[in-house]
Amino acid sequence: MRKKILLLGSGELGKELVIALQRLGQYIIAVDNYENAPAMQVAHDFEVIDMLDGDALDALVEKHQPDLIVPEVESIRTERFYNYEKQGFKVIPSAKAANFTMNRKAIRDLAAQELGVKTAKYCYATSYEELKKGVEVCGWPCVVKPLMSSSGKGQSIIKSQSDIQTAWNYAMEGSRGDLKEVIVEEFVDFDFEITLLTLTQDNGNTLFCPPIGHRQERGDYQESWQPMSMNDIHLKEAQEMAEKVTTALQGSGIWGVEFFIGKSGVYFSELSPRPHDTGMVTLANTQNFSEFELHARAILGIPVQEIKLLKNGASAVILADKDNSSLPVFSGLEKASSLPDSDFKIFGKPTSSPYRRMAVALSYGISESTESLVERAKHIADIISVD
Repeated sequence: MRKKILLLGSGELGKELVIALQRLGQYIIAVDNYENAPAMQVAHDFEVIDMLDGDALDALVEKHQPDLIVPEVESIRTERFYNYEKQGFKVIPSAKAANFTMNRKAIRDLAAQELGVKTAKYCYATSYEELKKGVEVCGWPCVVKPLMSSSGKGQSIIKSQSDIQTAWNYAMEGSRGDLKEVIVEEFVDFDFEITLLTLTQDNGNTLFCPPIGHRQERGDYQESWQPMSMNDIHLKEAQEMAEKVTTALQGSGIWGVEFFIGKSGVYFSELSPRPHDTGMVTLANTQNFSEFELHARAILGIPVQEIKLLKNGASAVILADKDNSSLPVFSGLEKASSLPDSDFKIFGKPTSSPYRRMAVALSYGISESTESLVERAKHIADIISVD
């Protein structure tokens, strides 16, 4: 049963996944482009490479001969995964899933054009001039995102002609890897957005976590809560879309599938073939398994029979506000721990910078409203400071 797992990406989500895998007796090699990344601190071994260097990635796979290759970030030469599968290595959830979802162009075209899933009107741009044309096609306002980025980095809204150059520059700054292309999207008039954590399994039994609501700022999630109250018809529609897309991409694991919900229905936005940052709310034990435990079981082929909501929960990010090249120091922990039905997780990142996510605050309650839980989680986040 013990597998050697090569984890490509070692941030806070990877760290929680390593912990879940360790509890199931697995051997993990954590990889990232800097030393002492969070997941490296709890893994058996680690490697530091530029995962956009295909030759370095090939050498790493050859060196360790892993049973499973588990990508956890976007900035990887995912096209190499197809060769790894041909060589007999198993990629999680699959080479196709990892390659398609690391690039918004591939996944959007699959969903909208091949599968007929409802999305916002969109087009692509590889230059400022093309972006101007794309804005005319999609209308005002519209949303611009790098084709390769994470956690909303480089994403902005264009409301006027003067915003176009700023949006292009910001997208290029937030783009991960060497892909300099953006997607321009019609602005959907939505009431709220959700993450629908979707579990695909080797036995074919696809399960869904209760929907997670979230709020973004600067293109990054700030608070999330579970469950998000929504119309049953819309939830069913989102589940059907999620199953259709994940089935086409193939493989087992947890998927963070994002949707816009509005008066005109449900719009597919994007998905990640791995634990989602908004899903950190599940660390508040809102479910019988956290998203990390679900992912670990699915990639190991351990069946999950049911996902149950045990309590309501909320999360709020704890951000740094300055640069610090030495190990950050946290204060306010004692005061934060005195609040009832709450918790916090410190990621252990070795350095900090303005707006870098360093920890997460959690709150939970069986009958307490998600609105009040969000306020408590935000209060905990305010108490804890990073120096």
